[in-house]
Amino acid sequence: MLEAAVVPLGVFTAVFALAGLDGGLLAALGWSLAAISARLVRRRPVPAVLWLTSALLVVRTAVGLATGDLVLYFLQPTAQNFVIATVLLVSAWLRRPMLGKLAAEFCGLPAVLTGRPRVRLFFGRASVLWALIFLTNGAVTLWVLATAPIGQFLAVSTAGSYSLVLAGAAFSLLWFRRVLRRDGVRVRLGSAD
Repeated sequence: MLEAAVVPLGVFTAVFALAGLDGGLLAALGWSLAAISARLVRRRPVPAVLWLTSALLVVRTAVGLATGDLVLYFLQPTAQNFVIATVLLVSAWLRRPMLGKLAAEFCGLPAVLTGRPRVRLFFGRASVLWALIFLTNGAVTLWVLATAPIGQFLAVSTAGSYSLVLAGAAFSLLWFRRVLRRDGVRVRLGSAD
């Protein structure tokens, strides 16, 4: 997440202050493409989240360069919050929670664990929780984008978004550990020596 979302935003903000909109847009996109290229050159796997955020950044950059409008540039990730929330809700409703697939990619959870009924139920319910987090994030970000200057928008939306996501992640992790404990699974961090 750091190389896919946090660093590009920081690069955009720094270069935007020095070189304006076009420079900030191209610098953020350049970072993302360089991160993918570095992984490919070193023959390391490129996480799906890096591919996804980079593809979305290509579209955002094209819109930003074509229109020169910062509001349109920042409106796109706000809209993405609503799209992600919808995908999470639909995947939970279809009993194929997207969150379970993402967790398996980030954590390498074995199928024997993710196939347990309580764990599947957790991922369905956690998908609904995360849909609510993304809906809240999108609504608040949209409100701040509509009411604040871009400098304030960047500071407030970034701090608010990351605070909300970190709180959601901490809650989800504690909830997941509790589900595993109730299912008799003991969690240990570190190597399996």
